[in-house]
Amino acid sequence: MAFSGTYELESQENYDEFLEAIGFANAKTDFKVITEVLQEGDDFTWSQIIPNWTLTNKFTIGKECELESMLRSKFVTTVTMEGGKIIIPFPQYHFTAEISGDKLIMRRVIELVSD
Repeated sequence: MAFSGTYELESQENYDEFLEAIGFANAKTDFKVITEVLQEGDDFTWSQIIPNWTLTNKFTIGKECELESMLRSKFVTTVTMEGGKIIIPFPQYHFTAEISGDKLIMRRVIELVSD
């Protein structure tokens, strides 16, 4: 399927600021993150791996599911796909992923909450 594969992190923009904004600033590492994606139709297994740490989530496009964040907190959401992009609303940020050529492009945008 389109997303299935193993991808090694090549670059990050504003990642330190992102980690700080979600309260995970001490998680910065010099290790290259490996993302493994297995897609079977609308079913996905999505893993991010560095030495001594792995985070794996399973979801089906369009169905409510329980996911785990980088902070290891669980939450319920619905993963969608629009225009070839996977869209996941996390509690603190908005995540999108798409394939461009042979690369996986992931973006995290902090959700600003107004009072």
